[in-house]
Amino acid sequence: MSEAEAGTALAHWDNDGSAPALISHRENAVYEVRLADGRRAALRLHRPGYNSTPEIASELWWMQALAARGFPVPSPVAARSGDLTVPLAGDRLATMLDWASGAPLGSGGEPLGGTLAEQEALYRQVGALLARFHDECDALVLPADFTRRDWNIDGFLGEEPLWGRFWDNPALSASDRAVVLQARARARADLAAYLDRGADCGLIHADGLRENIFRDGDTLTLIDFDDAGFGFRLYDLATAVSQAIDDTSYPSLTAAVLQGYASARPLDRQAAALMPLFAMLRCFASLGWVMPRLAPDHPQWARSAERAVRTARAYSGA
Repeated sequence: MSEAEAGTALAHWDNDGSAPALISHRENAVYEVRLADGRRAALRLHRPGYNSTPEIASELWWMQALAARGFPVPSPVAARSGDLTVPLAGDRLATMLDWASGAPLGSGGEPLGGTLAEQEALYRQVGALLARFHDECDALVLPADFTRRDWNIDGFLGEEPLWGRFWDNPALSASDRAVVLQARARARADLAAYLDRGADCGLIHADGLRENIFRDGDTLTLIDFDDAGFGFRLYDLATAVSQAIDDTSYPSLTAAVLQGYASARPLDRQAAALMPLFAMLRCFASLGWVMPRLAPDHPQWARSAERAVRTARAYSGA
């Protein structure tokens, strides 16, 4: 990834001539840019092979439709050609979004600011935001060519999970791997039973971490739909509090996000009891995510393994 490549992409939009500034590089490289009218925007150079062109087009349609309904999410910015996606060399696509005002709620690995009471109030607000998000998604009439990934049972626990075969992570000891595999088998059965009981499923964000929720005064904005697709709604709630899983505040924040959600949208009566299952699924997914992305000596490998095993034990009662 180079600034030159970002400059080549930016030339497809009307801009003020200033150089793009890299602000994030995870699945995508994201640059802050200035448009010709002075507005800030986010230029994204998508990671080749992660989302297909139809999946990215569906993501942009989805965000545009939500924004049109008044939901706080960035809108796509069309290129000079009128297209929302611009092909670049090496099978890479460029897209652009409106700038999200405010600042992220926080960052993984760093303490969440504020008192516990303030954190609980914030996560009640996050729960209400996710409830509204799910309501707005349910109201959409999806185009026939809409395609996004499925965070279904196989997407989490099949032979080729969406974020990788987490049980093969070398950071797991032999005994840890046995714990994870036992929990994986039980989780498949429990998720199937949950579906039989009428699980709330539909479009989900799937990555509502602190970095992906911006706060500007009393307004929260949901960004980064890279991993969004179809799945269990409770996964969005478990993911929202997943970065606090090692903190003493975790039970309180989990209760708060459930309370906020229930204040705006009906919640499964068994939701609280199911949260350990979905917390574990997030930890399993993260355990798979690190393998192709981070060097084996990166500390996140060990942290991901420890969390996966700990949540698997808690879920299994081991």
